[in-house]
Amino acid sequence: MPGGTAFQRLVDLLPLPSLRVQRLIAFLVILTQGGISVTGAIVRVTASGLGCPTWPQCFPGSFTPVPHAEVAVVHQVVEFGNRMITFLVVLTAIAAVLAVTRARRRREVLIYAWLMPASTVVQAIIGGITVRTGLLWWTVAIHLLASMAMVWLAVLLFVKIGQPDDGAPTPTVPKPLRQLTVLSAIVLAAVLVTGTLVTGAGPHAGDKSLDRVVPRLEVEITTLVHMHSSLLVAYLSLIVALGFGLTAVRASRPVMIRLAVLVVLVCAQGLVGIVQFYTGVPAVLVAVHVAGAATCTAATAALWASMRERVQAGT
Repeated sequence: MPGGTAFQRLVDLLPLPSLRVQRLIAFLVILTQGGISVTGAIVRVTASGLGCPTWPQCFPGSFTPVPHAEVAVVHQVVEFGNRMITFLVVLTAIAAVLAVTRARRRREVLIYAWLMPASTVVQAIIGGITVRTGLLWWTVAIHLLASMAMVWLAVLLFVKIGQPDDGAPTPTVPKPLRQLTVLSAIVLAAVLVTGTLVTGAGPHAGDKSLDRVVPRLEVEITTLVHMHSSLLVAYLSLIVALGFGLTAVRASRPVMIRLAVLVVLVCAQGLVGIVQFYTGVPAVLVAVHVAGAATCTAATAALWASMRERVQAGT
């Protein structure tokens, strides 16, 4: 991360942010990172993926939408709007870096903060590749998975900011239960990956232009849905088993609350998936399902983070 004197002098000109302000900024980072995955889903289900057919410009020679006979205005507005939301993601990420640097937080917090703008740049590049390759299904999949990884990191940033800079991390639950949480996170990753495969074979390709066909994943979608749902059941089973373990060791109230929230979110996500399957994957439920994926990812990250606390030295 930059440590030059010029940068530090610039940061020192800013007012000293309170802990509350730092946490508020970190919370906004979570919202924007999760939110842009939802707006990306809206772009896909409205077939606006190529509303701006070039990148980084919207049309050759223009960064903004222009009248075009082959691209409907609504598709241009939706896709360009999603690109504009990227600026909110960038602004909150930069604000997080400036806030924790000005507050002279510990190195761990600084690293997590710098991961936000860095990963946003990577995500923008992936988005550009997605557009330039004509919405290839696997590029869309990588785009979503990268967003989920950024949501996870943003939650950890929020938690780390709330902890004191001195002292040492102390486990709040036994190691086997922390390992079970890691296993559940791995299964969650598999759930997300198979979910993108279902999307790649599903009806929402992101573009419906008659003069071009968006390449799709040529696998029977029912097979992929069964794989995805089976992994979701495995994920739910793991966190329920984790709940029994945490109850047995009398885990702290914050840990149990986060676990309860996670169980409710996963059950709701499964219900949305079932309704999607039996109603022909309506567009609105796709956006809801992506929002659910982001919240489940955030809740799992919050549960994992709650299993270690950093106690103020001398307390």
